[in-house]
Amino acid sequence: MRVAVVTFPGSNCDRDLAVAFARATGRIPKRVWHADSELPSVDVVGLPGGFSYGDYLRCGAIAARSPIMRAVADFAARGGRVLGICNGFQILTEAGLLPGALIGNRDRRFVSRWVELDVTHPDSDFTRAGKAGQRLRVPIAHHDGNYTADAETLARLEGDGRVAFRYVDNPNGSAHDIAGILSAGGNVLGLMPHPERAIDKALGGTDGSVVFRSLVEALA
Repeated sequence: MRVAVVTFPGSNCDRDLAVAFARATGRIPKRVWHADSELPSVDVVGLPGGFSYGDYLRCGAIAARSPIMRAVADFAARGGRVLGICNGFQILTEAGLLPGALIGNRDRRFVSRWVELDVTHPDSDFTRAGKAGQRLRVPIAHHDGNYTADAETLARLEGDGRVAFRYVDNPNGSAHDIAGILSAGGNVLGLMPHPERAIDKALGGTDGSVVFRSLVEALA
């Protein structure tokens, strides 16, 4: 499995994401700069967490208009797998690759702690290494992680089985306890918690490995 990890000005989890992919695949990911206009030949693109462009305007709004995002959109349109974590999730919604938006947390505070997630949709390329209802313990670190969408969009996400992960104890006010959603084609995942920070016991747990093992299985 060949992977590219994009770095934007203000990304701070790009190395973590690259390490997680390298551990899962045995191959060092390609590193791509936001100003690049083309992607290398890869199977998966990762958009990392952080504070791209200092979160000016709206989180992810400027990064979504970076030159590389045109290539990412084309890649996704051809069925390429895209994983956006935290700020990466925000970028995916701002770029129109996923519906809805991530707004300020319910209590207007930055939240950094471990949370529990339920695997809601175990049949996707990002979750197949897990089981329905499996509970994962992973960390979060965000100020604008409150997922919101109109009633029609939420009903469509639920009806189409596109809610991949749900919070057990909702830390930010997200509608329907949503922690991660899939695109209509199932090849794009936006996830607010950080699975790349939960791949080693030394980091506090290994439950995040499910996401990366799932991609390896799907693309084997």
